[in-house]
Amino acid sequence: MFVARMIEEKRRYRQHKARIKQLPENYRTALEALERYLMYYGAITKGNILVSMLEDLADLFEQSAANGTPIRAIVGEDPVEFVEALIQNYEKGGYVTRERERLTKAIDHAAGDQPER
Repeated sequence: MFVARMIEEKRRYRQHKARIKQLPENYRTALEALERYLMYYGAITKGNILVSMLEDLADLFEQSAANGTPIRAIVGEDPVEFVEALIQNYEKGGYVTRERERLTKAIDHAAGDQPER
């Protein structure tokens, strides 16, 4: 089962890479930069989540390129903020999200803002 899942994730990733090669150069460059950030700094520990995120980004950039949407209209003025918001939508249950929630709850409890659960 594990090997089959890994093979499927690799197949999906290769399809993703083939898709982004078809994008206009500026969209491809932006998407590759987002992908690089996700790979190195995204703290995403599950391959299927990463591949889903990359596929969704490819969809967004393909649609944006087709519509002529400027790259800044996609990612905004702060691309790091864009990626961090994206990660939060996908990594529910991941260790980074759980630790952020644990920290927030502990500080809220210590400050008397809410009872400990």
